[in-house]
Amino acid sequence: MSQPTTVECPTCGAPVEWTSESKYRPFCSDRCKLIDLGAWASEEHKIPVPPDAEDEMFSGDFDPRH
Repeated sequence: MSQPTTVECPTCGAPVEWTSESKYRPFCSDRCKLIDLGAWASEEHKIPVPPDAEDEMFSGDFDPRH
């Protein structure tokens, strides 16, 4: 039988087996999962986009300013 793939927890770096039994994968624990969620919620993690990209994405949703 082959060894399961092991990844590093994105929060603490602990090894995590990538199997269906790994309840919190890719995280090692619920604690690490919640730490990561909190970082996204407080905008410590961001997906980089150009400053005007949001204006272009939602420009069709509203009437233009006069």
